[in-house]
Amino acid sequence: MSTAVLPHQPPLRQRARVPRSDRLDSLTGLRFLAAFAVFTHHFTGASPSGGVAHSPVLFPYSTMGVNGVGFFFVLSGFLLAWGHRTGTRARVFYRRRAARILPLHLAATVPCIWVFHVWGGVPWDLPSFLASLVLLQTWLPDAVPMFPGNGVSWTLSVEAFFYLLFPLVIRGAYRLRTRTLFVVAGAGLTGMWGVNWWAAAHLSPSRCEWLMRLPVTRLPEFALGLALALAVGRGLRIPLRPGVLAAVFAAYTVVYVHRGAWLPDPVAGQLSWSVRPLVALFSVLVIVAYVQRERDGWRGWLCTPLMVRLGAWSYAFYLLHQTVNRLILDHWGRPAPTNVSVFTLLGVATVTVALSWAAYRYVEEPARRAWTRRQST
Repeated sequence: MSTAVLPHQPPLRQRARVPRSDRLDSLTGLRFLAAFAVFTHHFTGASPSGGVAHSPVLFPYSTMGVNGVGFFFVLSGFLLAWGHRTGTRARVFYRRRAARILPLHLAATVPCIWVFHVWGGVPWDLPSFLASLVLLQTWLPDAVPMFPGNGVSWTLSVEAFFYLLFPLVIRGAYRLRTRTLFVVAGAGLTGMWGVNWWAAAHLSPSRCEWLMRLPVTRLPEFALGLALALAVGRGLRIPLRPGVLAAVFAAYTVVYVHRGAWLPDPVAGQLSWSVRPLVALFSVLVIVAYVQRERDGWRGWLCTPLMVRLGAWSYAFYLLHQTVNRLILDHWGRPAPTNVSVFTLLGVATVTVALSWAAYRYVEEPARRAWTRRQST
């Protein structure tokens, strides 16, 4: 893979466009790590009595894995802006996005119906289920269940909103100075923190959770990724080391999960309300760090063939993992908490990866190619 080299400080007019680059393998590898973090959170549970198999050595730190979805939103904004070609028609963009996400989303919903609703007996209603099929479920505060259809597809509902907006905002974003982009992104993260704080004080837990999934409230994460893609494309360099970022985030995770016991209530509350914008900031710094390294010719372990393949299968992995988890839980039940569950987690992850490979090879990619050919004729 060749690396793109930016010209040295071109004039502003020339820098207004993000150069199209070869694929960034490190970001593909990061996609799998984010999906695996979400899987780990769901597998170990949000509480000692939840999940498929509780592992004391992982819990409660594994609960931070839920924020892997925030990483996806930031990465989505970054990649869409990074690979955008000026002059691309909105309808072409929409068709490509639909071809990428819809076929596997619909296919993955089929086993989910059986596992959760037919066999598992989870209550549901038809309007909520239909909304999940067309990715409108996050707009419904009273959906039944709270995550209708394939529960994890709520993030696709958020992404669909981002896709709808992208052709409408990218041209205006090109015209903004880098400093203005940062101001807008910073204001969005601040607003996100403020909304989280207000919701915790004024809404019921169920309404608060719904608000945290509402596409509008997740827009700052997408905007942050978009802004940094434009800035890096214009030549911005930030001295970042992925290892240092990982160490800082690990320390933050330890403090965050123990905030209730270690910190005064007002400080613990602020950590709760600021976690999403802070994870978004960490996510974009990690993305930029790896983009800079790869474009400089450094190809680390995230660029290995295994990680790139896992990253390519990560969408299928994400869509299938909760169905596999629920199937195991209903069939074998929840074992007693033990650290042996770490090996169970790895075994289930391996099975899910194998299913993801099959879904990618026989559903996702053939459907995408067929959809693309049909739209081009």
